[in-house]
This record gives sequence, structure tokens and C-alpha cells, in this order.
Amino acid sequence: MSPVFGHGRLRLYLLKLLEESPRHGYEVIRLLQDRFLGVYSPSPGTIYPRLARLEAEGLVTHEMVKGKKVYSLTDAGRAELERRMDELAELEDEISASAQKFAREVQQDVRQTVRSLREELTQAARTVREQSRQATREAWQGTADSTRDVWRETAETAKDAWRGTAGTTKEEWLRQKEQWREQTQLWKEEWRRNWEDAWRTATGSREDVRRLKLERLLSSFVGDVRSAAAGGGFTDDDLRRVRAVLDEARDRITESLRDGDR
Repeated sequence: MSPVFGHGRLRLYLLKLLEESPRHGYEVIRLLQDRFLGVYSPSPGTIYPRLARLEAEGLVTHEMVKGKKVYSLTDAGRAELERRMDELAELEDEISASAQKFAREVQQDVRQTVRSLREELTQAARTVREQSRQATREAWQGTADSTRDVWRETAETAKDAWRGTAGTTKEEWLRQKEQWREQTQLWKEEWRRNWEDAWRTATGSREDVRRLKLERLLSSFVGDVRSAAAGGGFTDDDLRRVRAVLDEARDRITESLRDGDR
């Protein structure tokens, strides 16, 4: 268990989550993961027994909704939560501090990864240039041992080979450079998203946190679609069908969000 939750503190935080809204056990687990940006991920073996204990103590109750136990706070649970408001405020401060610390660690990891990637690309470019020079030296050595006529023919062949090698080297370098630029941009965007997510989770309202989770879902969806389309090979008809599916998904998501507001 995360050191944020000392003795009895996870119990207190479960009461707080259920005071916000009735939830089933899996939803509680996912919510804790989101609040801690994935750094703390409780197992069902941690959460469900505690919910059952709270129910046995009369602090929570449950009802079956679509085959799932949905837990909600009882009056006794609200009374205990009210008595421990000072302790809850202290716990919230510690959680915010943990999220901010995690964001700083992510920032450091991203910087280190970008630095390592830059060094690897530099070494790869150096190796490509050395291979090109070695190929040129070998071709020249071969022509030096030939007669004048053979030398002329071999020299021309070596010249053509060198041109092809140089073109390949240039293309490889440009490809490596473009790959490094794209990877660097991805890491910068990832770092910015992690930092913004950590800050908004630590300081934002409940509405901000819900919006953040929606943004994560949309970002993950876009990434999955891009990966699926990376191989190419689709036609204009495919694009029209994809557009129709996206329009339908948009309408269903919008309707679902409106139903949730009601």
C-alpha cells in the first residue's frame, strides 16, 4: 500500500470518495489510480474487504445495480467523516504533495530520456559517416593495384559506388534526424501533459478532474486510431466510412454526457 495511507487513512479516504458519489468497487479503484496519476494502484484484495468492513460497521450500505454492488454513505458514515474533517484536510494536502512530487520525477525522467536519445542519435550518425569513409578507402585501395586502363574503369565504378553510398548516408542521416526531432517533440508533449495532469489533479476541482479524465480517454482513443492507420493502404471509401463511425461515436458520447448531467 502507498505510504500516503497510514493506519486508518485509506478507510477515511474511502468514506470521502463515497460521500462524493455512490460508487462500485472497481470505480473506487480506478478513481484512486486517477487521483495518484497511476503511481498508486490498489488491488481488489485491498479495496473490497475494506468496503465490506465499512458496511459491517454501518458506515456504508450497498444496492445491486446491473449486477454490481454500488456503495453509498450512511448517516453514520457522514457523521464519522464530519468528525474527522481536520484529518481529511491533512490527508488531502499530503495527496496533493505526492502528486506534485510525482510530476517532478516524471519531468526528470523525460529530460534524461531525451538526453540519452540525443546521444544515441549522435553516435548513430558518427557510425554511418565512418562506414562511408571506410567504404571509400577500400574502393580506392582496390583501384591503386590495377593497371591504368583497369584503374580508370575501376575508379569510375568506385566513384559511382561512392555516390550511391554518400546518397544513402545522407538519406540515413536525414531519416535519423527527423526521427530524433519527432521523438523529442513526443517527449516534450508527454512531459507537458504529465505536468499539467499532475497540477490539475493536485489543485483542480472535481469538475476539473472529471474533464481531465475525459481528455485522457480522448487522447488515448486518438493515439489508437493513429497507430491503426500507420500502415496506410486505405481508400477514400474507407475514410468516408471512418467519418460516419466517428460522427456516430460523437453523437453517442454527447448523448451519454447529457444523460449523465441529468
